[in-house]
Amino acid sequence: MVLHVVVRRALSTLAFVFFPLTALYGQRLPAGVHPEHYSLTLTPDLKAATFAGDETIDVVLDRPSTTITLNAVEIQFVSVKANSGGGSQAAVVSTDENKEQATFTFAQPLPAGKVSLKISYRGILNNKLRGFYLSKTKARNYAVTQFEPTDARRAYPSFDEPALKATYDITLVIDASDNAISNTQVISDAPGPVEGKHTVKFATTPKMSTYLVAFLVGDFKCSLGKADGVPIRACSTPDKVAMTKFAVESAEYILPYYNKYFGIKYPMPKLDMVALPDFEAGAMENFGCITYRETDLLVDEKRSAIPAKKRVAIVVAHEMAHQWFGDMVTMQWWDNLWLNEGFASWMESKPVAKWKPEWAFPEDDARDLDATLNLDSQPTTRTIRATAETPDEINEMFDGIAYGKAGAVLGMVENYLGEEAFRQGVHNYLAAHLYANATAEDFWNAQTENSHQPIDKVMQSFVTQPGVPLLAFAQSTGKDMPLDQSRFFLSNPAGSSTAQRWTLPVCLKSVGKPVCRLVSSGDTALHLPENATSPFFYGNAGAKGYYRSLYALEQLAAMIAKAESGLSSVERISLLGDRWALVRSGQGTAKEFLDLVLALKNDSNGLVMETAFDKVKSINARIATDEDRDQLAAVLRREFGPVYAALGKPERNEPFTKQQLRVELMGLLGRAKEPAVLNEAKALTDRAFASGAMKDKGLDPLLADEAIAISATNGDAVLYDKVMAASRNPIDPGAQSDALRTLAFFRDPELVKRTLDYAVSGEVRNQDSWIPLSILLGSYETRDQAWQYVQENWDKVHAQLTTNSGAHIVSAAGSFCSAEKRDEVAAFFATHKVDAAERTLAKALDNINDCIHLRAAQEPSLHQWLAAQPKQ
Repeated sequence: MVLHVVVRRALSTLAFVFFPLTALYGQRLPAGVHPEHYSLTLTPDLKAATFAGDETIDVVLDRPSTTITLNAVEIQFVSVKANSGGGSQAAVVSTDENKEQATFTFAQPLPAGKVSLKISYRGILNNKLRGFYLSKTKARNYAVTQFEPTDARRAYPSFDEPALKATYDITLVIDASDNAISNTQVISDAPGPVEGKHTVKFATTPKMSTYLVAFLVGDFKCSLGKADGVPIRACSTPDKVAMTKFAVESAEYILPYYNKYFGIKYPMPKLDMVALPDFEAGAMENFGCITYRETDLLVDEKRSAIPAKKRVAIVVAHEMAHQWFGDMVTMQWWDNLWLNEGFASWMESKPVAKWKPEWAFPEDDARDLDATLNLDSQPTTRTIRATAETPDEINEMFDGIAYGKAGAVLGMVENYLGEEAFRQGVHNYLAAHLYANATAEDFWNAQTENSHQPIDKVMQSFVTQPGVPLLAFAQSTGKDMPLDQSRFFLSNPAGSSTAQRWTLPVCLKSVGKPVCRLVSSGDTALHLPENATSPFFYGNAGAKGYYRSLYALEQLAAMIAKAESGLSSVERISLLGDRWALVRSGQGTAKEFLDLVLALKNDSNGLVMETAFDKVKSINARIATDEDRDQLAAVLRREFGPVYAALGKPERNEPFTKQQLRVELMGLLGRAKEPAVLNEAKALTDRAFASGAMKDKGLDPLLADEAIAISATNGDAVLYDKVMAASRNPIDPGAQSDALRTLAFFRDPELVKRTLDYAVSGEVRNQDSWIPLSILLGSYETRDQAWQYVQENWDKVHAQLTTNSGAHIVSAAGSFCSAEKRDEVAAFFATHKVDAAERTLAKALDNINDCIHLRAAQEPSLHQWLAAQPKQ
C-alpha cells in the first residue's frame, strides 16, 4: 500500500512508543482453525448503502471443538450452519465488538478435520473508506473495497490475519447497468436472479490473505494494454478514462521488468488498476486488482508536469512490486510489515529509472533517504520489526520506518553485495515461500546463504535496533582511518549516544573506484583502499549507506572544494543532508551550512538545489527572527538572482533537472520577494487562469505551478476565488488537488479563515480535508490562526477525519517552536483523542522540542553569518 502524501514518499512521521503486552494478544484469533477456501456471493444495494452476503468457508480443525471464532464487525448475522462428516448443525452467534470477533457455538462438538461453515449475513456500505464502502461522484454511487490491514472483516466474516491464507470464489449480484471488477477474470455473466440484476462470477484465486481480496461495483471504463501475455487495464469513472493511458504504458514496461528481475512470472491471469473517487491511501496492492486514489493513477499526459507523471509511474511500480512482495509472499504477521512495504519501496524506482532515466529517480531516492534518516534520528522512533497487535497499533505500523528505513537498508545491502548477487538472494527467498508467509529471518538467511556474506548480522542489527548510526571519520595517518560509531540524535543536546553499535557496509570514495568495507560493532578503524592517498575522501560512495557521516575539518574542506567534480548528484544531496542534520544536533552550525549552500549555488541539478533550499526554508522558519528573515532574503536575492537570470527562458526538451532548477530558483526568489520574480509569477498566473482553469497547455506546467504558488502567498480575494473554483472542478483530479493545496498558501487572515471553513465544510472529500489544514498548521505564518481554529472547531474537524488522516493533523501540530505551544498541543490531544495517532503525538512533541533546542543553539550562528555578509 502507498500512503497518500503531498510529495513522493514523504511518509507520515509517526513515532514509536512501547506498549504493554498484557491482554493485547486477546485481539488475535484462537489457534487450531485453518481456512482453505471462501465462496462469497455479495449483493450490494448502492442506493440503500447496504449489502447481503452468502458465504461458505471451508476450514480444517486441528481438534474437535464446540466453538469457532473468526473476525467480524458491522456484520448482522442471519444464519450460521456447519457441515461436517455428513451432518449439519446450526450455530449460536455471539459477538465481541471490542475484539472485532464473532464466535459460533455448536451444541455438539465439530469433529477434527474438514468443516464447511455456511453463513448468511447483512452489512452496510459505510462512509469510512474502509471495508466494503461507498465511493461517490456527483453522478452516482460506487461500491468498493479497502481491506488492509484489518477491514476485510467489515465485508465478510473471515479469519482476518495475514498468515491464514485461502483461495476465493467471488460472485457479485449487481444492477444490470453496472460492471464489476475483482482479483481474477470474469468466468460467467448471466442475467438474474431477478429482473434488473445480473450475476458476475470470477475465477478461483490463488491462495492469498484476506486483506488482498477486492471487489468493485460501478460503471467503470478502462484503457487496455498487454505485456508478456498478461492483459492490463487501467480503469476509472467514465469521465476520466482518457487519463488512464499513461498508467497502462507504465505497467506495460514494469511487468516484463519484474518478470525478468524476480525470475518468477506474474501469477495472475490479468492485471487491473482502478482509480476510485474516494480512497484514503495512495494505492492498495490487491492481488490482480490494484486500487488507487485518482491522483495516483490518472494523469493528463499532454498538460501535466513531469512530477505528476513520476508520481503515477512510481506508485504503479510500488503496487506491482507488491504482487510478489506481499501478495505471493506475505509477512507472517504485521510486526514484519517491512517485508511488504520496505521491499516495494526499495524496488519501486528500479524499473521506472530504467524506463525514464532522464527523470532523475536516483536523486529522489537520495532525498527520500535523507528524510528517513531524519525521521529515525528523533528520540521517539521504533525498530523496523515492532510489536503490533490491536488494529490501531497495526495501522500505525504504516509509517516511514516500514517504508523508508526498511527500503533504504535493503538498498544499502544491495549496494554492498552487488545487484546480481542481491537479486539472486531475492529470487531464492521468494521461490522458497510462494503463496505462503515469511519472516525477517527467512529473508536475511536467504541472502546470507546465497552471498556467503554476513548479511544476517547486518540486517539483524538494523531490523532489531532503532535509530541511525553516526560514523565519525578522523584524519588518517596511514592506511587505517580512525572511525567512531555511535547512535545519532537530531535533538539530543549531547549529539549522539555511544551505547549502540551496528554491523554495516561502508563504501569509500577517494581516487579511483569506490571500495566497500564491512564495519563490525567493535571496529575502531577503517582499512583504506590502496588509492586513498588524496586529501579528497567521501565516506558514503553512492549515497546508499544508512548512516550519517561526520568528517574532520580537513576532510570536509577537501570534499566541498571538489563537490561539483568529485561527488555525484546523489552524493551532493547526501552531503547536504548530513551537514544539516549535524546543525540540528549541535555538531555543526547554521553559518557552516549556509556557506555550503553558497558554495554549491551554481549546481546544475535542480534536485540537489531543492535539497539545499529545503534546509534554507527550515532556517528561515525555525531559527530566524523577522529581522533575520529580511536580511536572509536580501542575501538570497543577491546570490541566486544572477543564477536564475543566467538560466534564461524555458527551452523545448530541456533536461528535467534543469526544469526543476528553474522552478526551485523561482520559488526561492519568490519567497525572498525578488520584484522581478514576483512580476514574472503574476504574469504566468494571469496567463494560467486566462482560460478559467489552473492549466494552460501552452505554459511550462512545472513553472506555472510554482508561479501560482508564489502568487497565492501574496494573493488577494480575486485570485483566491479563481483557485477555489479550480478546487471544485473534478474534471482533472491532479489539477483539483493542486488547487486545494494552493488555497492553503494564501496568507491574508480572512482568506485563511475561508480555507479552514472550506476544509471542514463537507464539500471537500474526507480523504483530502486534512491537506489544507496540515499545510496551514505547518507554516509559521499561519499556524497560530489554524491551531486556534482547530481547537475551537474540533467537532467539525474530527467529523471529516478518516481512519488515518487524523494523524496528519496531529503531526502538523508539531510545527510549533515554544514550550508553551508544546504543552498546549499535548494537553489538547490528551483530551481529544485521534485514532491511531498515539505515536504521532509523541513525534510531534519531539519536533517541537527539537525546534526549541535548534533555535536556542543556532540563532547566534545565523546572526553571525548574516552580519558578515556584504551590505547591499
